[in-house]
Amino acid sequence: MDAVVFDLDGVIVDSEPVWEEVRRGYVAEHGGSWQEDTQRRLMGMSTGEWARYLSGELGVRRTAEQVAAEVVEEMAQRYAARVPLIDGADEVVRRLAARWPLGLASSSPTRLIAAALAATGLADAFRTTLSTEETERGKPAPDVYLTVARRLDVDPARCAAVEDSSNGVRSAAAAGMAVVAVPHGAYPLDPDAERLAATVLGSIGELTPKVVDGLG
Repeated sequence: MDAVVFDLDGVIVDSEPVWEEVRRGYVAEHGGSWQEDTQRRLMGMSTGEWARYLSGELGVRRTAEQVAAEVVEEMAQRYAARVPLIDGADEVVRRLAARWPLGLASSSPTRLIAAALAATGLADAFRTTLSTEETERGKPAPDVYLTVARRLDVDPARCAAVEDSSNGVRSAAAAGMAVVAVPHGAYPLDPDAERLAATVLGSIGELTPKVVDGLG
């Protein structure tokens, strides 16, 4: 492997439950109807995609632009109070950054990526970071991973990707990367996504340079 590309939500920060709480509350407040599979559908979508989904599919009585702005503002306030760093994730990132150039490929808005990395002290660990709000398509499309690999000047096939969600695994695999899956306990991988992963770990703390070396 010539580089490692991390997801953010669910891999470095335990933000998926926060996203669910904020968006679920927002949908209820604005006349929408949250569905049993909504959170799983939203995981990996870009800002524009999930905002349109809440506005169009779930019946929220706000425009997609209003949904995006208001939900992201609420998330920013949550991050200002506390960024939920996953135990040991910062140490793993630092350990791998000593061996490989790192990229970040996230579905979070650029504003929240910057806030999370600043709060965790990891901003300088990544050569490049990219939000799917800057790509044509969100995950599971490969756009964000392909662009990060290009910015790192590395063949995607020589990159390891670290993901937690089914759509994230699908995205990185579609880009041709070797995927290390670290699924969240509350959001297990779909069977097809699990099959796409090169390896599945029980926690981010299990991700060592030896694991990355073994992917090659």
